Amino acid sequence: MSAKVPEPGPEPGTVAADLLDERLIQSAGFGGAVRAFTRRIRGGDLGSLPVVVGLVVIWAVFGIVNPRFLSSINLVNLSMQCAAVGTIAIGVVLVLLLAEIDLSIGSVSGLAAAIVAVGFVGHAWPLWTAVVAAIAAGALIGLFYALLNTRFGVPSFVITLAGLLGILGAQLWVLGKFGSINLPFDSWLVYYAQQLYMPDWLAYVFVAVAVAGYWLAKSLASNKRKAAGLSGTSASALGLRAAGLLVVLGVPVWYLNRSRGVGVMFLSFVALVLIMHFFLSRTRWGRAVFAVGGNVEAARRAGINVRAVALSVFILCSTFAALGGLMAAGRLAAANQSSGGGDINLNAIAAAVIGGTSLFGGRGSAFSALLGILVIQSISSGLTLVNLDSSLRYMITGAVLLLAVVIDSLSRRSRRAAGRA
Repeated sequence: MSAKVPEPGPEPGTVAADLLDERLIQSAGFGGAVRAFTRRIRGGDLGSLPVVVGLVVIWAVFGIVNPRFLSSINLVNLSMQCAAVGTIAIGVVLVLLLAEIDLSIGSVSGLAAAIVAVGFVGHAWPLWTAVVAAIAAGALIGLFYALLNTRFGVPSFVITLAGLLGILGAQLWVLGKFGSINLPFDSWLVYYAQQLYMPDWLAYVFVAVAVAGYWLAKSLASNKRKAAGLSGTSASALGLRAAGLLVVLGVPVWYLNRSRGVGVMFLSFVALVLIMHFFLSRTRWGRAVFAVGGNVEAARRAGINVRAVALSVFILCSTFAALGGLMAAGRLAAANQSSGGGDINLNAIAAAVIGGTSLFGGRGSAFSALLGILVIQSISSGLTLVNLDSSLRYMITGAVLLLAVVIDSLSRRSRRAAGRA
């Protein structure tokens, strides 16, 4: 009985250089993409899937209980409520990627609100000057944290816990005799945070430009890969992806335009998410952040300036906290002793973790801030509409946060078992 002769593989000249491995050939095409996706899920690489599924479930439940939840009016309000804390959460994502933490983000945001209010109203500074001073104060706080962490080895938990108390005292000192200050409704900061919405036609133009830019960037990248003898995305696949992006962006914009439209403050938050996503995924600095968060010693031996990375991340985190504080001050048209207090810290940190950023460092995305804050604000808005006690919001948010950490831990265990940790 003769042995079975194996079927010959594809000729090297007919397959892209990066697909000569039979396992990669099997991942080509739509069916291969589905199989590759299934393998990633089984290997613990869940990505944003759990939070997207959770968000769909939350919206479906609240939409059934109270149809007003999915009304365009409520969703416009929900989007505007996401902007301030979501911006703070972007900075939290960055420090979590380094396996660090910042517990003073709420106090920093409150201090920024106090500086802009006292400077603009109390001392008649130009509003731009007060805003720049508030952002600069946030950056200096982050620099101070980074120096303590990198030069003296003080854990970020201890530094920022002390900072939470110290900066709160600084906020009260800045407010001083003013106590509570109302911002003029005719100032551009209040107008930007409360009343500035994109015209319908401009929102659609933004959608068209975003889809066209995505298609052009992916086409150029695919052509460069093909010119180098590597695999590239087919024109049909690019068309399907662009069409999907058009639906994902166009439908929400159309629905929000049925009410007041897309708020410029929310659009600013989304723009910050996209900018940080680009820097994290497409630059040397972003790769260094993930490397340091994954293994500090390995990153140092690979020639990465660990101190410089930590310095930049802590400065960015406090700067984003200050920006979020300015947005919140404009949204409320006021700054007082309670600015930055309450559940700001809880919601910002919870948004980053619920959105998919790992507490163990090295895994996450800027989109975690967007997805996570949508989950938190959806829970808050839904419970308000069904007239449930606000105490339930804290309990449910805590339960969702705990579930996100459990999923992250299980995913990390699965990745380690699959050799991908």
